[in-house]
Amino acid sequence: MMNKDIARTMAAKVQELSRNFPCVMVTGARQVGKSTLLRSLLPEGMRYVTLDDERALARAQEDPIGFLEECGSPLCIDEVQYEPRLLRAIKLRVDETGDSGQYWLTGSQRFHLMKGACESQAGRIGLVELYSLSQSEVAGRGGSAEPFYPEEIKKRLSAPSCDISELYERIWRGGYPRLYRYADTTQEDYFSAYLHTYITQDVRALTQVGDTSAFMRFMRSVAARSGQQLVYADLARDADVSPNTAKNWLSVLETSGVVDILPPYYVNTSKRLAKSPKVYFADTGFCSWLGGWDTPRSLMYGAMAGPMLETWVYGQLRRSFVNRGIRPRLSYYRSGNGAEIDFVLEMNGKLYPLEVKRSSSPKLTDLRAAETMPLPPGAELQPGVVLCTATEILPLGKGSYAYPISMI
Repeated sequence: MMNKDIARTMAAKVQELSRNFPCVMVTGARQVGKSTLLRSLLPEGMRYVTLDDERALARAQEDPIGFLEECGSPLCIDEVQYEPRLLRAIKLRVDETGDSGQYWLTGSQRFHLMKGACESQAGRIGLVELYSLSQSEVAGRGGSAEPFYPEEIKKRLSAPSCDISELYERIWRGGYPRLYRYADTTQEDYFSAYLHTYITQDVRALTQVGDTSAFMRFMRSVAARSGQQLVYADLARDADVSPNTAKNWLSVLETSGVVDILPPYYVNTSKRLAKSPKVYFADTGFCSWLGGWDTPRSLMYGAMAGPMLETWVYGQLRRSFVNRGIRPRLSYYRSGNGAEIDFVLEMNGKLYPLEVKRSSSPKLTDLRAAETMPLPPGAELQPGVVLCTATEILPLGKGSYAYPISMI
């Protein structure tokens, strides 16, 4: 059974960028909906080609400039990472006219990590990164979803209702559009096929993997550590590979949009602060499947219940910003004594401590670690926010609030 297409929050940003840049590029992991999004927005007269088509790819590889001349413009090119030389050829074309909206591109590699991309398109390309569906998009509120600004959230009169069982159903299912468009598709069928295609196409386009079984063990090890500090030695031991190989493979996961790396909060201070970044899977459904969690209930009562909730919250926070074309300044804080705040959101010189709790009755003391945070010159520490399983906004005192996770 096929459900109707889901409205994507990013649609408005793509159209805005197309009015202001000669080239727009949407990056993101495989099957998050990049092609569907752009095809739904194609202006009249814009041609669409995909480099998944072997004939189109062969022609682009043979003569990138000639390929563009034959296709004309405006032109939408899907999966441009298969022939990165097209980016330089596009630069030459757009420099001739400077007209906006000439090229729309998609790529399954993050642009800033794509070889040769940044230097060839500086100032000519509008970049956005698409993730799998946000909870607002799944609920049909994609067109009106806004970034998570703590001071604005508390002005809302109500929160979308969501009990903890429903929340873990969302976490377990994740956000890949096909699982919502085709309701009969099972997690096992979908992710088994997804993993095979990902390794045989995306991974091999980035690095040589001689032992695919070891790479799958590595992915499962990363999934089991989502929401934790990166320790390459542990990942290497689990996959039975060298630490250098583990580092290379994690870079592949990041470049292809499967994981995000969250930096530690840093201030030049005499205080000891955590230096290792954290790793988060970009989609909790894929992470749950790799971790062997067969049902939402097993996940909710299992050892990964807390880390997966934190991974989900991180993903929804990030989506709320990037879907509007904003790159949030997020980090995590951990002192040398172990005091920790899950996320620190920095905006306009203000620092907002955000803590995730699997509780419907959080307390102000859940934010006490924020009191130990050293501040950069001129920065202001704001009242904190606990993102929790409560069903309504709760004042905690001293200007801090608890917000239902469903409000992100």
